[in-house]
Amino acid sequence: MRVGRSITAGVQAKVVVLTADKAFEEAVRAAFDASGQLGLDMVEGTLSSRDQIDVDGSTLVIVDVDAGDEAELQALENLMTRLGNWPPVVAVTGSFEATTARRLVQMRVADFLVKPVPPVELARTCARAAKVAAHAEKMEAQIFTFLPAVGGAGATTLAVQTAMLLLNSGARGKTTTCLVDLDFQHGACADYLDIEPRLNLSEIEPSPERLDRQLLEVMLSHHNSGLAVIAAPNRPAEMRSFDPNVVTRLLDLVSSHFDFVIFDMPRTWFSWTDDVLLGSDSLFIVSETTVPGLRHAKQLVEAVRERLGGGPQPQVIINRYVQKLFSSGLRLTDIKQAIGDAFVACVPNDYSLVREAIDRGVPLEEVKPGNKITAQLRKLILPQASGKAAEEAVGDGKKLKLSWARS
Repeated sequence: MRVGRSITAGVQAKVVVLTADKAFEEAVRAAFDASGQLGLDMVEGTLSSRDQIDVDGSTLVIVDVDAGDEAELQALENLMTRLGNWPPVVAVTGSFEATTARRLVQMRVADFLVKPVPPVELARTCARAAKVAAHAEKMEAQIFTFLPAVGGAGATTLAVQTAMLLLNSGARGKTTTCLVDLDFQHGACADYLDIEPRLNLSEIEPSPERLDRQLLEVMLSHHNSGLAVIAAPNRPAEMRSFDPNVVTRLLDLVSSHFDFVIFDMPRTWFSWTDDVLLGSDSLFIVSETTVPGLRHAKQLVEAVRERLGGGPQPQVIINRYVQKLFSSGLRLTDIKQAIGDAFVACVPNDYSLVREAIDRGVPLEEVKPGNKITAQLRKLILPQASGKAAEEAVGDGKKLKLSWARS
């Protein structure tokens, strides 16, 4: 039941607090009641004893949870699933253990504190959590994902050039754009751009709670064009499957700090692959102009549709396409017939141009302005980017964001 509600006239923010601890309730009131711009909604009890709590219109939720009670942690996890990205939740516990901290991080709570909490520290933590969450809500990245249907189809080249294209697509200069190489074993994005990969997932995995904006900056590489890149050093002889919660937390953080995020996916399907694809705005399957390539692309389209259901629809790009008037090879009509409604574009072949750009670590436009590859990507990518921006402007752009799949 509700034990108190103090909302001052002209309130601009609302904090919902759930606790059965009278001492903590007093600490919360000491931290917040003096503010004339804050509504404090105190709810008595434990999370596991309630069907749900009313957080409509709130700016922040503070939950006092018994970390030693599995029912309490499960109730908090259910609450996080229901709320998604907003409002942010700050968890408060009576004791600290590494396993509890790890689980709270996996739930993606905005922050967590250990009692007793000084009022000043509580106020600062809550203000910081609300500010970060509001910034993330406002800055939902638009996500383009490239998934190869066959090896050597050129998905990395298209991902890199798309990132460069989006980087320079802002009406008032460069956008904030990040290219993420998710092939942790054989990734080539850093090599294509001639930069040093700095991501170390092995360092993050034991302590995922350390992963914040500051650590992200340490693990970002930067191309001289201004493009941010997340890539791990190649480990060709080391096949590892990282904790999916660590991977999705990393990508969640990236998506909240950039205008555009481009994922270069591996062909291997990992436990986190579904979540990444579900969080994408545009999903491109890249293949080549061969019969096996078209078959693999078609099979991958069907597999993605079956697994993602109502998620982003796969779009097939046929890379390195050569159009010949008199040839017995595959024609455009053959490609469209083989792929069906998922076919979206053919990107022309210019191997010497791509090779020179890779060897120099520069975008194609720097080697040859106005080239046909960039022109085709511009026709394909920019309308989808501007279309998504228009949807968000009218409030229609909500999707399964990179709070990715909590279920």
